[in-house]
Amino acid sequence: MATSAAAAADWDPSSSSDEESPLSSSLTFDKERHVAFLEMMYHMLPYHYQSQEINHLTLAYFVISGLDILGSLDRVDKDAVAAWVLSLQSNPGDKAELNSGQFYGFYGSRSSQFSSDNDGILIHNHSHLASTYCALSILKTVGYNLSNIHSELISMSIRNLQQPDGSFLPIHIGAETDLRFIYCAAAICFMLEDWSGMDREKAKEYIFKCQSYDGGFGMIPGSESHGGGTFCAVASLRLMGFIEDDVLSKSEGSSFIDIPLLLEWCLQRQAADGGFQGRPNKPSDTCYAFWIGAVLRILGGSKLIDGTALRRFLLTCQSGYGGFSKFPNELPDLYHSYYGYTAFSLLEEPGLNALCVELGITGFAALGI
Repeated sequence: MATSAAAAADWDPSSSSDEESPLSSSLTFDKERHVAFLEMMYHMLPYHYQSQEINHLTLAYFVISGLDILGSLDRVDKDAVAAWVLSLQSNPGDKAELNSGQFYGFYGSRSSQFSSDNDGILIHNHSHLASTYCALSILKTVGYNLSNIHSELISMSIRNLQQPDGSFLPIHIGAETDLRFIYCAAAICFMLEDWSGMDREKAKEYIFKCQSYDGGFGMIPGSESHGGGTFCAVASLRLMGFIEDDVLSKSEGSSFIDIPLLLEWCLQRQAADGGFQGRPNKPSDTCYAFWIGAVLRILGGSKLIDGTALRRFLLTCQSGYGGFSKFPNELPDLYHSYYGYTAFSLLEEPGLNALCVELGITGFAALGI
């Protein structure tokens, strides 16, 4: 992986004129161009990503897991990737520090990683739930055995982030709490096969309070339903074991969330252009093909999607450079590229690996294959 998101690459699509920019859509999924796009990002991130340096681990997740979805993980040095990720884990100076209320997960980048003082005490520990989720996802993707990491530190300290209402802070020094971080915590505990650091019942109750009158889930109780929040809610419940896979086919549904209303809300998010919107009256956006599509896959409602129309919309967002953009005929970025690949995997595009949708990685990675 590139050593710094601030590094400049030779490739600069923003400098090309409209006549030179291959932004026109294709009628087919251009797998080889997408592989080349991610391989380039693996070796050197363009300078446009310098403001995202603190999220370097997240960018790496998009690249590594993206290549896995495309069946091209052989393009990276797996051992080097694992070593780089492991170098970002936070560790306490001693047992007393472990009991200080801090979270010992993974840093997002070198810029958020601080050395200890002369007594070995970590003064600035900025390890983050989202970065930890990305780190573990990458490690599973490259085939690293998670039993070899200091998983007990994560499991013991993650409980410091859970709040009395069941929600989670992303970092021990304080920040907003919402469904994103319940999801990160649930995914982390699931991958580590250790739920000792999470009160699942409290988390479930918080999620229940986030379901809105229209069936979707807001990021916090009482807020507007949102595609990303809805995924975090449903995937968390699935990971925690509170809802079954393909719940629509079961004789008994969930007793604490309204599944039929949730299904209706999700299906209403497919717009006239075939794409999915994150909220009512918003334009279609590449990433929601996954956020909403994954919820429908978990519920067992994927067959109700107009897959042909969705595919047609996504191809208008496919860049000639490789990758996907947020909206049609714009420049690609790693975030929307990754969720474009996941969307095509959900659509069962030939040559792509299937997903473990609730974890956001391939089924092979989830199984440790």
